[in-house]
Order: sequence, then C-alpha cells, then structure tokens
Amino acid sequence: MTEPAHAKQTELRRVVTGSLVGTALEWYDFFIYGTAAALVFNKLFFPDADPTVGTLVAFATFGVAFLFRPVGGFVFGRLGDRIGRRTTLIVTTLVMGIGTGLIGLLPTYDQIGVLAPILLVLLRICQGLGAGAEFGGASTLLAEHAPPGKRGYYASFAQTGVQIGLILGTVAFLLVGLLPDRELESWGWRIPFLLSFLMIFVTLYVRLRVTESPVFRRMEQSRTVVPTPVVETLRRYPRSFLVGIGAHICDTAIVYIFATFIVAYVTDELGLSRATALTGVIIMGLVVTASQPFYGALSDRIGRKPLNVFSVVFTAVFAFPFFWLVNTAEPVLIWLGLAIAGGVGFAPMIAVQPAFYAELFGAGVRYTGFAASREIGAAISGFSPLVAAALLREGDGSPWLVALWIIATAAVSLVAFLFAKESRTIDIGAVHHEPDQPAATPARAS
Repeated sequence: MTEPAHAKQTELRRVVTGSLVGTALEWYDFFIYGTAAALVFNKLFFPDADPTVGTLVAFATFGVAFLFRPVGGFVFGRLGDRIGRRTTLIVTTLVMGIGTGLIGLLPTYDQIGVLAPILLVLLRICQGLGAGAEFGGASTLLAEHAPPGKRGYYASFAQTGVQIGLILGTVAFLLVGLLPDRELESWGWRIPFLLSFLMIFVTLYVRLRVTESPVFRRMEQSRTVVPTPVVETLRRYPRSFLVGIGAHICDTAIVYIFATFIVAYVTDELGLSRATALTGVIIMGLVVTASQPFYGALSDRIGRKPLNVFSVVFTAVFAFPFFWLVNTAEPVLIWLGLAIAGGVGFAPMIAVQPAFYAELFGAGVRYTGFAASREIGAAISGFSPLVAAALLREGDGSPWLVALWIIATAAVSLVAFLFAKESRTIDIGAVHHEPDQPAATPARAS
C-alpha cells in the first residue's frame, strides 16, 4: 500500500500553522455571534419581545447558520475535491470574514426596523456557508500532510485552532463587556465583529504560504480526481456518511451549551456578572486547547474509537453534576464545572475528530464526505442553545431538562461511534481506498 507522502519538516510546520491560525480566526468569527446573541442581540435586533422571548429569537438566528453549514459542506467540499484543499480554504476565508465584518456595520432595529434582523440573518447565513467547509478542509489538509503514525497528533491542531477562536471571541466580549451597558449596546458590541476585517489579511497571508496536500497533488498527476464527489460520496460511503452525521451531534450540542447558553443562564437566571460567565468559558477553552495535542497523540497509540466512546459516556454521566456545580452560583465552582466538562468530556472527542473524519472517506471524496456529513450533524444539533433556552423555560428556570438534552445527544453519538470502525492504521494516501463499497473504475477529471 502507498504511504502518505512525507512533507519536509518546515513544510509540515507551515501547514500546521496555516490550519491553526486559519481555523482560529474563522471560528472566532463564528463564536462571537453566539456570545453577542446571548448578551445584546435580543435587545438590539428583537426589542419588541420580552427579554426571555428575545433571547429565544436571538438563539434561533444563531442556529440559522447551522442549516446552511451542510450546504457549505457540499458546495465547498466539492470544490476541495475538484480544485484542491488549499484553494478552497482561501475562498472560505473571504466568505466567513467579510460576512462577519459586515455584521459589525449593521444598523439596529431602532434605526431601520425589521430590515435589521433580516440583514443579520442573511449575514449569519454567510457565516454558516463558510464554516461548513472550513474545518473539514483544514483537517483534511493536515491529515494528508501528516507522517504515518502521527496523524491524530498533527490533525488535532485544526481543532486546537477552533478552541483558540472560542477563547479569542470570548476575550473580545469580556473586554468590551467592561463598558457601561449604554456604550456596549450602542457601539461596543461592534468591535469584535469589525476586527474580522483585519483578521482576513492575517489568515490569507498564512494560508497563501501553505502548499497543497500531497495526496491531492498525486490525484492530479494520476488523473484520478473525482468529477462528481457529492454523488460518489453518497454512493460509495453510505455507512461512513451516517457515522459522520451521528458523530457530530454531541460535541456540537454541548459546545454551544457550555460556551453560549451558559452565558445567558449564569447572567439571567443566577444573576451573576457577564465577567463571571465569560471567564468560565475562557477557562474551559484554555483547558481544552492545552489538552488537544495530548488526546490527538493518545489516539495514535490506542485508537480513535476508545477515546470517542469514553468522551460521550463521560459527558452523559457528568451532565447533572455539571449543573449542580453551576447552580451553586459560586464562580469558582462554575469554572470548575466548565473545566471538567471541557477537559475530560468534550476535549477527547474533538481532538480525535479531524483524523477520525479524514479516515472515514477515500482521497477522491474526502473533503466532501468530511465536510458534508459533519455539517449535517451540526445542523441537527446546532440549535442547541435555542433548545436549551426553551427547555429552561419549560422547567421554570430549572436546568435539569437541559441536562437530559445533553445525555440524549451523547447517546446518539455513542451509537455512531460504536458502529464506526477503528481507522488509525489505514493508509489515507491511497488514492483508491474505499471502505464502504468495492471501488469502481477510477473516474477521470473532465
């Protein structure tokens, strides 16, 4: 079997840096919307609703992007399998960055009426399209550059970038949150969004220096680029595609409960400060970020499946204890709960995720299969903050129904992981690798 091509050490470092910085900056864009939805959008874009309903509507617009993430996965995933991983990531950087920056320029409801939330939703859709292809592309590029036996370690840096984006977005709102409410709601909230315009240039600079995946270059040279990757993905990889959908249910649900819903819960229900809530999210993000390379490397030794199963089981078991700690209203215990939930439950499954998804699909449809299946899972559970807010309201402010929701999402992903095959030893550099169906005659590029 053909081993994946070795990148030179300097080239590999450049690929790692490009994926890390790119995912960090693009997911900064995606996460700041969630924080803004929890803190100010209910007042600025949906002022006619009472505070609780306004929060629900704000979280609903947050979830809209998840409906369009699968579209981005299919559209840009097809491009990634046809014209290359690197080129497609340049396009997603522009889509995501410009869409986010423009949110910072939007007039509010008081200024232009109902057109304000309409424009907000349209720009949120742009974020969804870009995010739908960003992680799959960065992870695929990393996995295909990684040396044998270290794919989990190197690919985990794509997910590390996501967590850095979460931290950066939360820190941005923590800083502007120091402003008085009047200034925060009039202009302060715009700053984190406007910074995205500057970040576009940083991301492009880094990504333009990254070389194309050696696996994709080999496909171009052997003329085995698949002309219809969407069709081929669904035809040859039905089991892997379903596993990919289910595997992303739990981590999508819990990250936005821990990073978005909990901000609203701690401030609105427990009456604590924004700084307390946002500090907890930052602590969780730091713990998760620091642990990513460790879990990635561990998956290279013991496999992807054991870590995936452990992470969702722990997440389910810890759901009720997590809210017991939060409900003490003691900042230190809230931060402890977030650190444990993130570092022990959430971190393993997302550290393994880049390599796990890359190994589900053959080289010719890897970007499409990865991005599309994962983002359909995101679309299914991406409304998690809205669901959690609704369950909280149904429970008269009690979070125990939210804990049950966490357990339910963990159960779905557990089923997916149990049906998944252990894949750490497969050769992802093999152009004709077909795990679900016997390979047909290689399609040639038109």
